[in-house]
Amino acid sequence: MSRVSAAEQGLAQGAAPFLSLQGKRALITSGTRGAGAATLSLFRQLGAQVLTTARNPPADLPADLFVAADLTTADGCARLAEVVRERFGVPDIVVHMLGGSSAPAGGFAALGDEDWRRELDLNLMPAVRLDRDIVPGMVARGSGVIIHVTSIQRTLPLPDATTAYASAKAALSTYSKSLSKEVSPRGVRVVRVSPGWIETEASVALAERLGDGVGGVEAGKRKIMESLGGIPLGRPAQPAEVASLFAFLASDLAGAITGAEYVIDGGAIPTV
Repeated sequence: MSRVSAAEQGLAQGAAPFLSLQGKRALITSGTRGAGAATLSLFRQLGAQVLTTARNPPADLPADLFVAADLTTADGCARLAEVVRERFGVPDIVVHMLGGSSAPAGGFAALGDEDWRRELDLNLMPAVRLDRDIVPGMVARGSGVIIHVTSIQRTLPLPDATTAYASAKAALSTYSKSLSKEVSPRGVRVVRVSPGWIETEASVALAERLGDGVGGVEAGKRKIMESLGGIPLGRPAQPAEVASLFAFLASDLAGAITGAEYVIDGGAIPTV
């Protein structure tokens, strides 16, 4: 007579999946490509009602899931918050995915006031502005999850090209920790996810450019890893892996987690 495991018995009886976002309402900024798109897709699979935003609508995303807005401006953040209220009321989850860098290379002396302003307006202020509009409703309800996406570059800045970006992400991390201390006693969890190199379409294109004529895309990937001081895992994170971390932290399974930062970098940060 064969023995049936507890897991098999659970499946046979229609047990609930380990992770579910069923019935949750989630706003995911910059969810049209890369890790943001993977997060949007996974949250939908797990039962969440989702909404995302970018400057321009993607061709393959249903219109009811998207709001066109420029979150680097106060007006763009206000517009998105208004649409969120109309469609969701108060969301259960906000994942602040928006970020990036367009600052020039050349070290600190190459960064003018406008470069600094752009990096802060892209990497810090959208989260500050949206939280200011959305979090009070979560506090009044007594529940909610805010996920701020920082970066390992806040502790491993690349002086030639990412000083302003890394500084903005460091500011976001400090702001996130402060917010968690203020609102967690009232039921709103605030956590940070700090990715390293994620293998998105944009990063692959960068690797192709770096490896052009000197070994191709794989050589370009090695250059990126070397610039980070190496990745012990030997590869970048995949968008789906990052999305899975977001899903867990947003779920009720992580109900005792707040104020913490989760690094997903393949071991790139070399210290404890």
